[in-house]
Amino acid sequence: MRALLAIVLSFLLPAPLLAAQVAVRGAEILVDGKPFIPLGASGEARFADLKALGANVVRTYGQEPGEILDAAQRAGLKVMVGFWLGHPRLGFNYANRAAVEAQLDALRHMVERYRTHPALLMWGIGNEVEVELPPEEAMAVWPAVEEAARLVKSLDGQHPTMAVVAEVGMDKAALVKRYAPSIDVLGINGYGDGLLTAPARARAQGWSGPIVITELGALGHWDAPKTPWGAPMEPTSTEKATRVRRYLTAAKQAGAGVIPFLWGQKQEVTPSWYSLLTPTGEWTETVEVMAELWDGSVPGGPNRAPRVLGLALAGPARFGTDGETLVRLAATDPDGDPIKVEWQIMAETTARSVGGDPEPVPPSFPAGLHDPSPSGVRIYGLPPGRYRVFVVVRDGRGAAATGNLPFEVQ
Repeated sequence: MRALLAIVLSFLLPAPLLAAQVAVRGAEILVDGKPFIPLGASGEARFADLKALGANVVRTYGQEPGEILDAAQRAGLKVMVGFWLGHPRLGFNYANRAAVEAQLDALRHMVERYRTHPALLMWGIGNEVEVELPPEEAMAVWPAVEEAARLVKSLDGQHPTMAVVAEVGMDKAALVKRYAPSIDVLGINGYGDGLLTAPARARAQGWSGPIVITELGALGHWDAPKTPWGAPMEPTSTEKATRVRRYLTAAKQAGAGVIPFLWGQKQEVTPSWYSLLTPTGEWTETVEVMAELWDGSVPGGPNRAPRVLGLALAGPARFGTDGETLVRLAATDPDGDPIKVEWQIMAETTARSVGGDPEPVPPSFPAGLHDPSPSGVRIYGLPPGRYRVFVVVRDGRGAAATGNLPFEVQ
């Protein structure tokens, strides 16, 4: 009777999902024997929308991945599961063997727990561990990456390992190849025009395996033009989309995977600099570009985001407490949707974070805004300080355009 019941249940219950067989063949990633170019984003939510864009992966950085793996599986996405290796710039000492062993033990537990998950694509070993280190100190990082990757391979033989570096200057691709031979995939975090040549430069250093642009963005704030008082100038969402289109196209031509940053919203310099979504959830024009190039569709169906045609100060960028300035905006919607314009003033951040370290959101100053309209706003009545005026242009259908300008009250 028990045998008969077991047979009946075997027909009624769904078959268990099996881990994909992921391998590397030359410069290709293969999933169950078929070429697979990772297209996706870093994020933790709205996976169905991400999948609809034409994405096939999501990337994590080191958080507990169980819920993300499950949600990605439901959405039809694979996951690059990241494990956070300690950063020497933040005090981690790779000469401290006890600390290294504790880190490896945590990695062992993660791999053993999730190595059979069907959404798992590969293991990301660290993220920009070498950042802010002089070359001689960075040399201690690569053997640590190798030790971690070697451990992963001893535990999981069917998912590749990936190391993620900040750009590929200073021969980083060559260093990974030489000192971390257990790494299968090279991840490159890049922003700005360096993305046009990053894969070629990695190849010139001798990297022959797969390449994924593990963070891709329009412009890093460290490379942006600055005001006389040092505030970086952020591109508008329309300017960002124009840049990202070029970078995604170049990566496709190079056969590299791409992970635009960030599928979500965060404060880093501003709340909008690296955010593909607004704090209230609207998607920006770069998302439209991703859908177009990946043969997908934007959230909510056919729609185009509003465009910022011009955003500029029509008055001084520096003025006294008894003075004022004027901001002019030119914006439109390609679909003819009525747009709603929202203005906000925030203090300029004083955080000097590196590599995406957490930042507090600066305070807002609504009392400085006067006569707001879809074409501009007057600013006066603020105490001395450094500020930014932000604009969000919404189409009422889930999309938005963003921009901001720094100014100083003396």
